[in-house]
This record gives sequence, structure tokens and C-alpha cells, in this order.
Amino acid sequence: MGCCVIGRRRLLVTGNRQLVTIVCNKDHFLFTAGALWIEAMRHAISSLRRSDMKGIVLAGGLGSRLYPLTKITNKHLLPIYNKPMIYYPIETLVEAGIKDIMIVTGGDHAGNFLRLLGNGHDFGLKGINYAYQEAEGGIAEALSLAEYFADGEKIVVILGDNLIEKSIKDDVQKFSGQDKGARILIKEIDSPERFGVVEFDGGKIIGIEEKPKQPKTNYAVTGIYMYDNQVFDLIKTLEPSARGELEITDVNNMYLAKGELEYSKLDGWWTDAGTFESLHHASKLIAERQREAI
Repeated sequence: MGCCVIGRRRLLVTGNRQLVTIVCNKDHFLFTAGALWIEAMRHAISSLRRSDMKGIVLAGGLGSRLYPLTKITNKHLLPIYNKPMIYYPIETLVEAGIKDIMIVTGGDHAGNFLRLLGNGHDFGLKGINYAYQEAEGGIAEALSLAEYFADGEKIVVILGDNLIEKSIKDDVQKFSGQDKGARILIKEIDSPERFGVVEFDGGKIIGIEEKPKQPKTNYAVTGIYMYDNQVFDLIKTLEPSARGELEITDVNNMYLAKGELEYSKLDGWWTDAGTFESLHHASKLIAERQREAI
């Protein structure tokens, strides 16, 4: 009989050459034949890692670039075609198999999220967690509010105004298989200067520059980030940038310096919705996707 601990869960293994039984929480896996031992262990451990992963949607900020629309509501509650903006990042996480989700928001209209989303039953969730960001302090500062929610587990973070065409399930599974570190999703676009931009050397990322005037490549870092439990300790070491914010690009560069940053190229289109132009563009993309699905 053997026993190992993954995260905060105990995995009990009993067996001999002929029979292996793995029991974890409510799940009971039965495998016969000693030759399946390794595969059984891989399956159980992978299953545990996926089920432990948590999702965080960052939906704070004042949305000043969308004023006066944001005078009476939070930017992330504005409509994108036929749904509120916040629905799309939640659906992205749920489709990827992540069911334990927190919304980080702020401003004068935070209560509207609770009225709209409730306990998340419309998304097949048993509940949604909420955190309140008292002042604008950057993406990394907003993420720091989710430390108690993450509770030492891996997390997938998505900005509330980011919309994508296709699934990130494969990328989440790749991150689940990483022993440690972070994974970012990047996308080649025409005008990357509004985002963090990666620099490559032979296919390997060697740097990320935040909103460069002269980007070294056309690959932007999308608003989807995956982190292990080191991220909150790294955020605590950050100093505010010239903009007075704790930059998520600095966090990513810290992982890069440790040799623990992986990346995936995002499949399909990607857009944010933080300006009038991108808000309109996002609605057109969603409408076209729905027409194609009919």
C-alpha cells in the first residue's frame, strides 16, 4: 500500500502485480493488471490537478475609455452582441473545465455583478466567489486579492474584457502538466503596441515589454495567464510602474527570469473590448461566430 499527497488531497494506492486500486475523495478508479500501474497513477494525478485548478476573472477598473457608457455601469457589464461582456470570459473558463471561479471587480457598480450573475447557475456552476478592488492598482494588484481563494492551487486568470474564438482547454491541460511556473497565451496581431509584446530568440521568449512604442515582434500577450502558487509571493515584491500600477508584465518577466515561463499560441481570433472601436469589433466577431454556428 502506498500514499501520496497532491495539493491538499490524499491519494491512497493499494496494489500488487495483479490489481491496483486508487481511491480519491468520491472517485474510485479500478485498474487490473500490474502493467497498468503507471498509467493508473498518471490518470489519477492528472485528474486531480485538473479538478484543483481555479479560475479568476479580473473585471475591475473604471472603464474611462468607454465614458459615458461607464458612467452608470461597469465596463464588463456592457453588451457584446447578445450577452453582457462578463459572460464570455466565464464561458471560456467553464468550457475549459474550470468550475471554481472568482470575479474580482471594483468601482461604484460592483453590486450589479451579483445581481446579474448570482451564484452562477446560468453557467452550470454551484457558486461564484467575489472580491472587491478598492482602488485601481493594476492587473497584478487585482490578482493579489484572490490569494485566499486560490488556496495554493494553480490558477487560470482572464481579463474580463478579453474575448476569444476558440477553446483554451488544450492549453489548460498543458499547464496542468507543468510541474511549476506559468504559461501565457500569445497572438500575432497587426498593432501589438497596446499590449505586452514578446521578444523571441529562436522560438524562445527572451523578454516581454509592456506597451512598447516600437514593438520588437507582432506577438502580443493576451489577457489569459496561468500561474502556480508562486505568483502571489512574486506580486508582493513588485514596485509600482511609471503608471503607478503593479504590472502583470513584470510578474511574467519574473517567471521568465526563473526559467519557468511557457507559452502557447492562441488559436482563432482574440480581441479586447476596452475602447469604442474594440467594443464594436468584438460584437461583430461574436455575431459572425454565431451565424457560422447555425
